[in-house]
Amino acid sequence: MVRVRTWCRADLGGGTLDIWPLGLLHPGACTVNVALDLAVEVRLESRRQGFIVTQNGERLEVERLEDLAAAPGGALVGAVALSEGLPPFAIDIASASPRGGGLGASSALAVALLAASEVQLRGAPTRTAGERAAVARDLEARLMGLPTGLQDHYPAQLGGVLEIAHEPGGERITSLPVDLAALGEHLVVGFTGQSHFSAGANWLVVRRRLEADPFIVERLQEICDVALQLPSALRDGDWAQVGRLVGAEWAARRQLSGEISTPGIEALLESARSLGAWGGKACGAGGGGSVLVLAPAERREAIAAAWREQGTQILPARPTARQIEIEVS
Repeated sequence: MVRVRTWCRADLGGGTLDIWPLGLLHPGACTVNVALDLAVEVRLESRRQGFIVTQNGERLEVERLEDLAAAPGGALVGAVALSEGLPPFAIDIASASPRGGGLGASSALAVALLAASEVQLRGAPTRTAGERAAVARDLEARLMGLPTGLQDHYPAQLGGVLEIAHEPGGERITSLPVDLAALGEHLVVGFTGQSHFSAGANWLVVRRRLEADPFIVERLQEICDVALQLPSALRDGDWAQVGRLVGAEWAARRQLSGEISTPGIEALLESARSLGAWGGKACGAGGGGSVLVLAPAERREAIAAAWREQGTQILPARPTARQIEIEVS
């Protein structure tokens, strides 16, 4: 039995720029995010024949990997298993993130599956976090038939607050010295109840940027400029400034596409602002999923209560420094 745990994330600024080659088109671009203690866990065990995937109380059993990859509930597992050449197995998957929560759970699952496969086949992890991130991103792109980013794969494995700089030849990852407990005291994350599909919304933005649409170029540059200010504010523990920057990032991001914001998201952000929040945004590509805000610690409970009244599920999501966890038994 191989057990792997990875982590979801909240993106604070610079999302979408992690989709190649967008970050390269805005020199100096970076993405800033934080790992959350919402775990994605994979338990992998060898079998003599056949393949079983259990997730969210649902069980899928097939004889061939090709059948697993073709099944809606087994596509990602099947894609990884085919790529790695895994022999028959049973996999149990558990995720603390709501499905479609926009918190990077699918990417956290992809790197967990890869790490479990490495141990199962070779007895120990054999890839670096960067190598695993690259393989997972490419498998997800193949699966969806659309370009995908890589910001989710790093906090899943490294924990903490990360600055991911998009440079020629590959990304540069910096772990920022941030007081995670203090950050958690100012962070509220809630699930809207509406799932999102990030790849489709992202592709519209990617296409328009590659076509040099002036409006999209300007909005992405605004997102880039805001993200570049986040590391300093986070290191300094200037939570009010972090919140304002997150809000400024959202003001630019929501203009990228009509699919990014929704009336429900805007109602949650307006409610939080009226109760003292400094700023907030939808997580990931928006269009549903989760929403986060930063607010004075003494206002967190009032914001959470107001969100619950609006039908939002408050997630027990605190920043975590925990890295990928791998156990063999």
